[in-house]
Amino acid sequence: MTGLNRVLVANRGEIAVRIIRACHAAGAEAVAVYSDADEHARWVRLADDARHVGRSPAAKSYLDSDAILDAAKVSECDAVHPGYGFLSESAHFARSVTTAGLVFVGPTASAIDLMGDKATARRTAVDAGVPVVPGSGPVTSIAEAQRAAADVGYPVLVKASAGGGGRGIRPVRDADELAAVLPAAQAEARAAFGDGTTYLERAVPHARHVEVQILADDRGNAVHLYERDCSVQRRRQKLLEEAPAPGLSPATREAVCAAAVRMAERVGYRSAGTVEFLVDPDENFYFIEMNTRVQVEHPITEAITGVDIVAEQLRVAAGEPLSVRQSDIALRGAALELRINAEDPDNAFAPSPGEVGVFELPGGPGVRVDTGLVRGDRISPFYDSLIAKLVCWGADRDQAYSRARQALSEFRIEGVANTVPLHRRLTSNPDLLAGPVHTKWLEQLLDDDR
Repeated sequence: MTGLNRVLVANRGEIAVRIIRACHAAGAEAVAVYSDADEHARWVRLADDARHVGRSPAAKSYLDSDAILDAAKVSECDAVHPGYGFLSESAHFARSVTTAGLVFVGPTASAIDLMGDKATARRTAVDAGVPVVPGSGPVTSIAEAQRAAADVGYPVLVKASAGGGGRGIRPVRDADELAAVLPAAQAEARAAFGDGTTYLERAVPHARHVEVQILADDRGNAVHLYERDCSVQRRRQKLLEEAPAPGLSPATREAVCAAAVRMAERVGYRSAGTVEFLVDPDENFYFIEMNTRVQVEHPITEAITGVDIVAEQLRVAAGEPLSVRQSDIALRGAALELRINAEDPDNAFAPSPGEVGVFELPGGPGVRVDTGLVRGDRISPFYDSLIAKLVCWGADRDQAYSRARQALSEFRIEGVANTVPLHRRLTSNPDLLAGPVHTKWLEQLLDDDR
């Protein structure tokens, strides 16, 4: 049970369904929000109440912080859960919620501010004794960037300080390319994030993307829930994630998880968060960023630890301590998450909006499907193309993959192109099964297939 009575779920799709269920399990009512396009959506029907927040484009609805806050007030909610994406990492929104006398189910606005600026986050990591990729502070001019790159060492990545989710990153091989890329990168950052500040990081060849799930409360308790490997990605967008990270040595696992907890403690963090690292082939690891929200791939961590991450978020938001200590948390088996998107892998992953005519979900031991859809719903062109998340757990990695292959053979979606056929190939790929793979592996595989 939680001290929260009525929670506004400021999101849509599968994560809205996930949060509504967690609220009900905790004895709290849940209020959904919806745009014109989502009036009859599944999460709207599951909620105890629902509020219209605007037109179909996200900027006119789910990103309209005033409309979302008004919905919470009119519905007499005492808390707002932002989910992921949209307003989840907006310090302004978090501050507005608390100023209005409501509880923001997430970290403090100051922590979001601190970790939202990637250059500041790097400095914080250094102060916490967490290794970082060699890089620079903010760079404004081409000459300044070229001097910094000479010190850092090519190849480098030009990164937006306010970026996130793999966006706002451009690779650069030499000084001439840097001169051409920097102005465009700054303009892109201003357009996407409202902040044109950029900095440089040395590129780490053949790196793995490993992230650590942390939880913390307001009473000084901070724990990790071990790590996930998110290296199977295209253009820095994840398609398949595993927990725990395959082939990671026990010593590195212990060190990277401890580093994540130090980072959380350094910023006085509370709620759920994820500390992300690059791991090189020698298992040197480097902090890259901290995501101050629940992650899309949180279910695989729940599968291997038995900890309900969203339930813990609600507990902490209600002023209660975490229900677990570090000594309570143990690794149990292996899990993977496959993102089923309405995209056409055979056509450069072009979005495929439209009506879902057939929607048959798999089942069986260790199989979980998170979705905000039912048969006959439409994939809207206005939002992310995620259809569902297929999560498969096994007593070991081999069993998890075996269950995933079986589940994918049962998964039927018609009416829109989707990534189920691609995942059938990936989960039988000998390189992936041997593991681990690096962040460029999938792109190279797809290039070889052309």
